[in-house]
Amino acid sequence: MNARTILAEKGGGVRSIAPDALVYTALEAMAEHKVGALMVVEGGRLVGVISERDYTRKIVLKGRSSKSTTVSEIMTADPVGVQPEATLEDCMALMSEKKVRHLPVTEEGKVLGVISATDTLDLALTQKDRIIQQLEQYIAPGP
Repeated sequence: MNARTILAEKGGGVRSIAPDALVYTALEAMAEHKVGALMVVEGGRLVGVISERDYTRKIVLKGRSSKSTTVSEIMTADPVGVQPEATLEDCMALMSEKKVRHLPVTEEGKVLGVISATDTLDLALTQKDRIIQQLEQYIAPGP
C-alpha cells in the first residue's frame, strides 16, 4: 500500500488556504472541515502547513492575535512530505522521525492529499486484522 492508494481509499480533498489569509480564517476553515491542519498553497504550489499546534504555540502562547496575524507568519514552511509511491511504513516512519501529524503527498509540487497520523494508525490496524484473519484461516481451515 502506497500513499496514492491511501489517499484513494481515504477520499476527500485537499483543504488549503493562502499564505496571506488571516490565522482566524484558517481556524474557521479547520473547524468547518473538522481537520487539524491546512495546506498553505500559493500559485498552485505547497509552501507550508498551518496546524492547530502552530496556532497554540505561535499565537496563544505568545499573546498574539489570530485576527491580525497572517498564516505565513506562523505556518511551518517547507513541510515534510512524501511522493505518491511512499509506502505506509515509510509514511509512519517519517511522521515519527520528524514529529509531524500531517504528511502532504505531493507530485511535481502539487498537493494530491494529506495523510494524517490517524489515517496511518487506522490503516496499520486494518492490515494487522487482515493478517490475523488470514493466519486463522490457514491454521484452522474448514467449513
